Amino acid sequence: MNHTALQILLAGSVVLPLVGALAALLPAPPGLKGKNPDQAVLRHGVTVTGVVFAATLALAVGFDHAHPARMQATTDLSWIPALGIRIHLGVDGISLPLVVLTALLTFLCAVYSYFKMPTGPSPKAFVALLLVLESGTLATFAVLDLMLFFLAFEMVLIPMYFLIARWGGAGRQAAAWKFILYTLLGSVVMLLGLLLIGLKSGTFDMVALATDNGPKAQLSHTVQLVAVLAVGIGLAVKSPMWPLHSWLPDAHTAAPTVGSVLLAGVLLKMGTYGFVRIALPITPDGLHTVAPYLAALAAVGIVYGSLACLALVRTGAKGDLKRLIAYSSVGHMGFVLLGIASMTPTGINGALFANIAHGLITGLLFFLVGGLKDRLGSTDLDTLAGTTGAALYGRAPRFGGLLAFAAVASLGLPGLAGFWGEMLAMFGAFSPAAGLSRPAFLTFMALAGLGTLLTAAYLLLVVRRICMGGTLKAPTSPTEAGGPATAPALLDLAGYEYAAWGPLAVLTVLAGLWPAALLGLTNPAVQQLLGGGK
Repeated sequence: MNHTALQILLAGSVVLPLVGALAALLPAPPGLKGKNPDQAVLRHGVTVTGVVFAATLALAVGFDHAHPARMQATTDLSWIPALGIRIHLGVDGISLPLVVLTALLTFLCAVYSYFKMPTGPSPKAFVALLLVLESGTLATFAVLDLMLFFLAFEMVLIPMYFLIARWGGAGRQAAAWKFILYTLLGSVVMLLGLLLIGLKSGTFDMVALATDNGPKAQLSHTVQLVAVLAVGIGLAVKSPMWPLHSWLPDAHTAAPTVGSVLLAGVLLKMGTYGFVRIALPITPDGLHTVAPYLAALAAVGIVYGSLACLALVRTGAKGDLKRLIAYSSVGHMGFVLLGIASMTPTGINGALFANIAHGLITGLLFFLVGGLKDRLGSTDLDTLAGTTGAALYGRAPRFGGLLAFAAVASLGLPGLAGFWGEMLAMFGAFSPAAGLSRPAFLTFMALAGLGTLLTAAYLLLVVRRICMGGTLKAPTSPTEAGGPATAPALLDLAGYEYAAWGPLAVLTVLAGLWPAALLGLTNPAVQQLLGGGK
């Protein structure tokens, strides 16, 4: 496919959701209203996200897979000449998988919402916010200018705030405020770091800054260190890195199902992507200095997230399943940060693979939890595991089987997507970059290994409690004969749930059995970033 066609596909993927968001707020044309105007706007959301997903697939097919380290589908236009800010877009082997993942998850969320719209205000606003969120996220992964990256990074905050605050569950207002305050404060510090890089080097162009003999040469070690600390704080909040993670469990618990899917599957990746795209190639000396501390916090986050999940899954703890999966994300993203901190091709490839795997698997888990809440009216683990609770294997076997599959994928079972990223991240820690303390990183690797064992423990407990249920008591009188001992069947997987959730399960298997498909894209680009773009 020629350059112009790829250019149109990438730029169109970023701009089309914004046009669709404006169109969603307008009255539907008479012929498209149908019997229900609300369904018409939800159908509009499915159509727009479907076209964007198709465009990203075409972009992936037309991408020159023989040269994944080269920026492709580039657009480079002057925007604010006085500040040297340009509209510079492009994708390589690092960003292309994230662009496709974003478009896929948003499309699946739109399909799910068409059949299961969350309770709240007008669907018009819901669809418009979903599309603005998609545009901002795609832009974050596609822009190659530091100021545009910041604007795109911030663009997603407002729609996610409203999705939580207006369509969320209990405690949604407090959770939405906590989300936006944490991320905004982190972003203010990040902006200072990005401005420091741009002012000291004379350019905001990320491609030019990534080359050894380019503007990066103007950045002294002190400037790099200050910049990576400032930028890193903003990225760490979004990742989220322990101890800057406390907004995440509240946001996930309160968010509607599609909000949780996009928050875990896409928004968390923006932080870790920023480390790979900005901190690693532009401020390598500064990152090298802070890498041991980043790895230490990542290792603590892995163990902390697992221990928090074990505490929530205990009988009588009144743990919430959505909150448990949110804490599991803190642990899983810890592996991503550990891989990045190793500053080795193995570790960074593992981090990028774990990013995609987490988006697929945790997105599926949040969809399943939303389905459980629709069926049983609760995500409280004690309720789901009680004598009148889920017992999915007996009451909805296909649903239970898919939940068990997602859980074992999340714990990193070999042959599924969750295994490769975490293993490669630990390999990276086993032999970190030159100049990094190997004993320290071996300690971090050991902590990460402990985290994998704890992860297996809590996820298997979740499967046992929800899929097998509590011990059914025998009826003590004829009036109880139709009670818990003969609990009625639950609605098993519906057609629209197969459509929205099936692709994630299939891709989890494919990525686990054929990791070279993804690693073949990321590895050349990572090698080039670590080599200073030479």
